[in-house]
Amino acid sequence: MSSQNAEGAGGRNDERDDGREPVWDVVVVGAGPAGASAAYAAAVTGRRVLLLEKARLPRYKTCGGGIIGPSRDALPPGFELPLRDRVHAVTFSLDGRFTRTRRSRTMLFGLVNRPDFDQALVEAARKAGAELWEGVTVSRVEQHGPAVPDRRTVAVMLADGRTVLARAVVGADGSASRIGAHVGVKVDQVDLGLEAEIPVPPSVAEDWAGRVLIDWGPLPGSYGWVFPKGDTLTVGVISARGEGAATKRYLEDFIARLGLAGFEPEISSGHLTRCRSADSPLTRGRVLVCGDAAGLLEPWTREGISFALRSGRLAGEWAVRIAEAHDAVEARRQALNYAFAVKSGLGVEMGVGGRLHAVFARRPGTLHAVLTGFRPAWSAFAKVTRGTTTLGELVRTHPLARRALEAMDR
Repeated sequence: MSSQNAEGAGGRNDERDDGREPVWDVVVVGAGPAGASAAYAAAVTGRRVLLLEKARLPRYKTCGGGIIGPSRDALPPGFELPLRDRVHAVTFSLDGRFTRTRRSRTMLFGLVNRPDFDQALVEAARKAGAELWEGVTVSRVEQHGPAVPDRRTVAVMLADGRTVLARAVVGADGSASRIGAHVGVKVDQVDLGLEAEIPVPPSVAEDWAGRVLIDWGPLPGSYGWVFPKGDTLTVGVISARGEGAATKRYLEDFIARLGLAGFEPEISSGHLTRCRSADSPLTRGRVLVCGDAAGLLEPWTREGISFALRSGRLAGEWAVRIAEAHDAVEARRQALNYAFAVKSGLGVEMGVGGRLHAVFARRPGTLHAVLTGFRPAWSAFAKVTRGTTTLGELVRTHPLARRALEAMDR
């Protein structure tokens, strides 16, 4: 359960009497929520698991840090969320106009700082038995060729020239994933998110405590957010890639409109989010992808933490089964089972989210009016954030929700 660095990587699996390289049961690339979740799920079975991370932990990640119900339910047993705030109210606005706040007696969702959250998830994986190597960059994976000793092995090639061998590999290395490129992940929606971490005085922080703001933005499919985290406000916007200058102006105008332009951001950052195509592969041979590496996130809100945690857990569980497969036929069968599990759950949610995103891009005012003026719509929003239902379940089980979405589709 030790952590190694790039120069001194070793561990319990490095000693082999025959002089060959050790073979890990599962190697996970990327130590974000998806990777840590996969490593935990595999390690808790008692298998030999190696978690590779190119950065030094803890590290910053551009992300609002909202932990909705499905995220909470996918956490390891006994995991204590490092919450910075508990949200009981949401203020909605339409490009700064028609502002309305809806409140809930029970908590809607929690807010975390990603460095703390990700570090805690990695620690849970390590306690379960996974080994962590930090400062290690993966250049590629190979399933055939001289680096691969047999058909049951995958070679993970590191940038420093070393090779790590595994019976199964999980790619969780973010939206620009090298493992995703190996698998052949395809995307059909790419968005640019810009974010600022703004320290504020206690009087400002008190005004935001327990409440978030969601602003439907001026660009098609865009929106902004304010997430309070103690003495810091996470303020961000997201819009379609290709609108970089306009997205930057939206963030600047948004911050100024909120009266926060006089406060110096501690961190300003940006990232691209990518949603997979419906026919995009999730596996190739003994390699699986999950989370952002697989393009798994909700297309409308671009919420990705719950998709990372849930797909990571599935990837870890099926990676163990693939590691145990003695031939390509059995490995393929288990890989197909993993893909089916993802598509039948998360894929359905993404499908509904994609339809909502298309409606929202065309008619943000209608969606704003429905959410703020139609109580059943607010109740559905609250249930989804609490985790008592999903977008897919709403459309499947509630005729009114299905008819409303079909009407807006038209």
